[in-house]
Amino acid sequence: MLDIQTLLGTETNALLGHECKGVTREMLSLPGPDYIDRVMTDTDRSPVVLRNMQTLFNTGRLGGTGYLSILPVDQGIEHTAGASFAPNPQYFDPKNICELALQGGCNGVASTFGVLATVARRYAHKIPFIMKFNHNELMTYPNIYDQTMFASVDQAFDMGAIGVGATIYFGSPESRRQIQEVSEAFARAHELGMMTILWAYLRNPGFKKDGTDYHLAADLTGQANHLAVTIGADIVKQKQPENNGGFNAIKFAKTHDKVYSQLSSDNPIDLTRYQLANCYMGRIGLINSGGESSGQGDLAQAVRTAVINKRAGGMGLISGRKAFQKPMKEGVELLNTIQDVYLSKQVTIA
Repeated sequence: MLDIQTLLGTETNALLGHECKGVTREMLSLPGPDYIDRVMTDTDRSPVVLRNMQTLFNTGRLGGTGYLSILPVDQGIEHTAGASFAPNPQYFDPKNICELALQGGCNGVASTFGVLATVARRYAHKIPFIMKFNHNELMTYPNIYDQTMFASVDQAFDMGAIGVGATIYFGSPESRRQIQEVSEAFARAHELGMMTILWAYLRNPGFKKDGTDYHLAADLTGQANHLAVTIGADIVKQKQPENNGGFNAIKFAKTHDKVYSQLSSDNPIDLTRYQLANCYMGRIGLINSGGESSGQGDLAQAVRTAVINKRAGGMGLISGRKAFQKPMKEGVELLNTIQDVYLSKQVTIA
């Protein structure tokens, strides 16, 4: 039995006892076994897209719940293969990435064209593939931070992927081009019947102000989510917020006092709820990223992130490094623990 309270420690009451009063649960389209029928059939998505989305929702230990646990492994490009896989060299082999997702009871595996193409005939029919088609890479010297197209949506379709993923660095000088590229690619994916996930990340040195980093501010990430759903993302992947007030601190764009006084608070569940509100009040699902591996505290941190996401009305977690930078048995245990949060009746919608 998962001991959530012990893992949450001193935050137990603040996280398990919190009630959202600004954006209430009654205002949301929440995850559930009937999510596709109840929410997605109102959209313009084709029957094939809905079938592929349902395939994702029906797979793994969370199958049939409306929640998602996805293994993402694109760090070989995004952070270099050495930095990502040296802690556990077996994951240089794409086969073991798919095996971790399978043994870990995940709904799907999200990775690069190269990783998934290498083992597609062995695994594409065993676990849903989500091919990420654009990446930042660190071999350019000096480093630049941009998202470049590495593969096409048609290549994802040909290998049997049920969906595609992409990143946009909202706020970066290159973001307008990225928005156009991803929007066109997502439209093509929907034409072919594949679902779409957007990594809606922020990237701009100006988002750091007076010693505070607002890349994880609820108001800024919330607007990134709103842009993501506008260009056809079926699911938004976002980092969990750690603060708020980015628009006011940086003094750009527009905001409203009620964003801070009524629609959110300092509680991380409220901050994440505001992210979800920007996903059309949950009509498009929000999954939070698991973050980097820090070693011994990974399990407690993963449970905390999952509790916040679920109580906020989110759709699940997409956790990679915390799982694959450990021996496979420990990685499976961590993924299963995350999934147990979504299976637990103790963790309710705030």
